[in-house]
Amino acid sequence: MIVAPQPEAVEAGAAVLAAGGNAIDATLACAFTQGVVDPMMCGLGGLGVLTVHDPRTGTQVVFDGLSPCPAGAHAEMWSNLFERECSDGYGFVLKGAPNEVGHGSVTVPSILRSFADAHAAFGRLPWGELFGGAIACARDGWMVRPHVHMMMVADERAYGRVNIADKLAASVDSARLYLRADGTPKRPGERVVNPDLAATLGIIARDGADAFYTGEIARRIAADMAAHGGLVTEADLAAIRSRRVEPLRLPYRGRTLVLPPPPAGGIFVAEVLRILEHFDLPAMGHNSPAMIAALAEALKIAGIDKDRHVGDPDFVAIPLHRLLSDGYAAECAARIKAGEQASLARLGAEPKGTTTISCVDADGLVVSVTHTLGMPSGVIPPGLGFMLNGAMNWYDPRPGRATSIAPGKRRFSSMSPLIVMEGETPVATLGAPGGAWIGVALAQVLVNLLDFGMGIQEAVLAPRISATSETLDLSLRVPRATEAALMAEGYKVKRVPTTYAFAGVHGIAMWDGMLEGAADPQRDGYAAGVA
Repeated sequence: MIVAPQPEAVEAGAAVLAAGGNAIDATLACAFTQGVVDPMMCGLGGLGVLTVHDPRTGTQVVFDGLSPCPAGAHAEMWSNLFERECSDGYGFVLKGAPNEVGHGSVTVPSILRSFADAHAAFGRLPWGELFGGAIACARDGWMVRPHVHMMMVADERAYGRVNIADKLAASVDSARLYLRADGTPKRPGERVVNPDLAATLGIIARDGADAFYTGEIARRIAADMAAHGGLVTEADLAAIRSRRVEPLRLPYRGRTLVLPPPPAGGIFVAEVLRILEHFDLPAMGHNSPAMIAALAEALKIAGIDKDRHVGDPDFVAIPLHRLLSDGYAAECAARIKAGEQASLARLGAEPKGTTTISCVDADGLVVSVTHTLGMPSGVIPPGLGFMLNGAMNWYDPRPGRATSIAPGKRRFSSMSPLIVMEGETPVATLGAPGGAWIGVALAQVLVNLLDFGMGIQEAVLAPRISATSETLDLSLRVPRATEAALMAEGYKVKRVPTTYAFAGVHGIAMWDGMLEGAADPQRDGYAAGVA
């Protein structure tokens, strides 16, 4: 089974499973197609994380494909341009926005190297056979879906960010591909044909990831960067190596969660659940005022700790053992039970420019991937067809902080593709796009699964809340009486107008030898089973 937010990508992955490919093969075919049909979300110019369970050895591994700052970056480069933090806690507003749009916003693309490493370790089909679906979509065209259009027209100015439509207009190739003749984004039902990307994918299919990092593609990326003041060089691209790291393993309610470690977002999910394990959530009642208050406080505490302590472990000493210790979790829970409300102030929402895949094959190989452009830069190197990430916006322009700029430094990412183990057996896998809401949503879906015993689709559909700032956000289906009760407890509450909100969780449950897939209705995808 494979599940993802884009129909064309699910179709490509399912076709690979049906052709005898395994979960890694199918996941990569799906991911390459996502880069074609969700080009503001992910692609060859992006970054990401893979979490894998290997049934042959009973072990799990994380492939860290998070992108580093270019070697030419330095801590003081934008310190005099700082205005404020984005109001939703994701990114920083700088005078002139050099960290968000254009060539200066690009970190070194890294995900393709991790994809190639994962395939070398676990793949079954030849590398070149994983690109057929993606190349066909790029060559023959794909239809703009509602969610793609929503991303292109979203108004990000309230958060302090540049609108994606404005970024698309800034690059000749992106304007040609994604804008209409009148300069507005293409509308649902209109088609995008991208022969340049089809050709680029064909080169990578034939020559491997080295074509991107040391070959002609690398030279063209670097030349475009040099011509427009970007920092990424040929040397930066050639230096990218895939990282295989040990996952975090968190016991929760008799199961073990396998999560990607920092600088990926598993630490946030883990800390939230460590605190919540001190509460009898079913006795409180699902989404009761008491449960929501406990959840909100756990989310805020984990958010404060993430902002204060978590960055690239190559540069920052992260107190993982303390943050996940029994004593600290008990201390946090005691403060919540005493009625304390944590303060998660912002100096000024995280963009949703991310996507995910979960896949399980007949042999029990389990793969969960989340990958992204961070913030799409709007930059498409001439003739290559793919957009580069804008992830420099993630770095704090103020020196001396956990997420400050440094050459080679990776930024904390909320991405947290995970696997749930019951003893030695994987029983569920989850991932989500949604920026700062990723950990928020994954923690709630896990509670729905493991505390309340919901099926995975029910767990994904249940109403969610968010607490990534001083304001407690409620999805539309949380009752107004609950909202009133929370306000009576002193919470500042905001109700969002969407029926389904806060990250788009997708996943697969595997209890009792049966596969059950779940796709979040916020997005356009589905789960496909292959007999």
